[in-house]
Amino acid sequence: MEPVRVQQGDSPVILAFPHVGTGLPSAVAERLNDEGRLLRDTDWHIDALYAGLLPGATTVTATQSRYVIDLNRDPEGASLYPGQTTTGLIPETTFDNVPIWREDAWPRADDVARWREAVHRPYHAALSAEIARVRALHGVAILYDCHSIRSVIPWLFQGRLPDFNIGTDNGATCAAEVEAEVHRICTAAPRCTTVLNCRFRGGWTTRHYGRPESGVHAVQMELAQISHLASEEPPFTLDPDRSARLRETLAEILNALAALAPRLARP
Repeated sequence: MEPVRVQQGDSPVILAFPHVGTGLPSAVAERLNDEGRLLRDTDWHIDALYAGLLPGATTVTATQSRYVIDLNRDPEGASLYPGQTTTGLIPETTFDNVPIWREDAWPRADDVARWREAVHRPYHAALSAEIARVRALHGVAILYDCHSIRSVIPWLFQGRLPDFNIGTDNGATCAAEVEAEVHRICTAAPRCTTVLNCRFRGGWTTRHYGRPESGVHAVQMELAQISHLASEEPPFTLDPDRSARLRETLAEILNALAALAPRLARP
């Protein structure tokens, strides 16, 4: 299976889906334990949640599980949040700190090198190419990095996560008006909670590509899964009513970003 699927569009907005993949090469699948094979930390149905919300949006979608290699981590393994609990380039545990590998089959340095070359590099090569293509078309590219996570994970954060977790690395990865527009729409969403640059202030993708001075604006959106799933436990099915309400807000965000793009365009 190819590690990435690309659907090219003519909008200035690019949607990236690094954690929706459930593919497992046999060399990985046979080494995962029962917990690992649940793929609990997948961004379940996020690609379906965003499907069709913005006509012409380019999508870059991973096919492989984040347990093969995490596409939103620094390929050299540097921590995104020094001093805070997090998982690595190849996770050893779930977000609950439960091991996902058989005791005799933990990831090794050669696994990191192998999957970095076979999965991480192709995904980001495709994403880089689409950013360059869209920027050439419009004079600007807005990268919207799509994520989700269970709403209660004591190992990573206290309490219940807000519904919308917006990350711009404290405003460094996009123009102020991009951040403000996303934040405005989220805070106005009924029955939803929103935070900006708190526990999730943008992963490696957002920080690596977001260069507003060069016409590339990046925002990470981390959705609490309770906002759209029937349950945050297997089988992780979508809740039709919750997801329909959420799609209204997400559509408003994406269409607002597309409308904002011409004002951000650089020659």
